[in-house]
Amino acid sequence: MSRSIVTAGDVWAAVSKASFAVLSHVTPGGAPRSSGVLYAVDGDRMYVVVAENSWKARHIREEGMIAVTVPVRRGGLLSLVAPIPPATISFPAIATVHPPEHAERVPRLARLMPPERRSGCVVLEIRPAGPYVTYGLGVPLPAMRDTQRSRARVPLR
Repeated sequence: MSRSIVTAGDVWAAVSKASFAVLSHVTPGGAPRSSGVLYAVDGDRMYVVVAENSWKARHIREEGMIAVTVPVRRGGLLSLVAPIPPATISFPAIATVHPPEHAERVPRLARLMPPERRSGCVVLEIRPAGPYVTYGLGVPLPAMRDTQRSRARVPLR
């Protein structure tokens, strides 16, 4: 069986089309945490707005290393009637916490921030720092049952 070749460009194009991701990190006390976030992409970075006093902002500011998983919806209309799992893209990343004004540099992100909440938010800039690990990206839906065919490890560049 031949397997599709997924490139870093293919992966980032899929990340750019999506808008939801799960960020995971470890607290200073060593406890694992994850949460779903809406994001915007600009160039080769993801941007997320979080509350300034949230545990995400506090813990990520302290550590900086996170894991990101982006589910990629598959199946179009068929997914509305059949249980089709999403493809996934996961990667380690470095997150930097910026003041809320940073959102103005990313127009798509600024639209996600309600004006009345801007003063209490910070912007997380997320830069991929390791290979992308994908499942189900670039393969036909039936092939997702075959783990060998569905998995890929894609270098950043």
